[in-house]
Amino acid sequence: MYKEKQKTLSQMQIGQSGVVVQIQGGHGIVDRLNSLGIRVGKRITKISSMIMRGPVTIQVDRSQIAIGFGMASKITVEIDQIIK
Repeated sequence: MYKEKQKTLSQMQIGQSGVVVQIQGGHGIVDRLNSLGIRVGKRITKISSMIMRGPVTIQVDRSQIAIGFGMASKITVEIDQIIK
């Protein structure tokens, strides 16, 4: 089932992918994420996450990156497909 829906990276399910549409926060967080290759227009896939607000692992291009839950909550993604 394909639908367009926006969620934060922390709300995504494992295995979901989509395109980054917004990064909330100041220049500091935006610059830090840009240096990791995470920017508006990039396709990302959620690989894993930890229970209780732990780090979130994503794939950007051919790299896997772990970021904190708070940072993941500031990244809005337009989901490619909804996993049942």
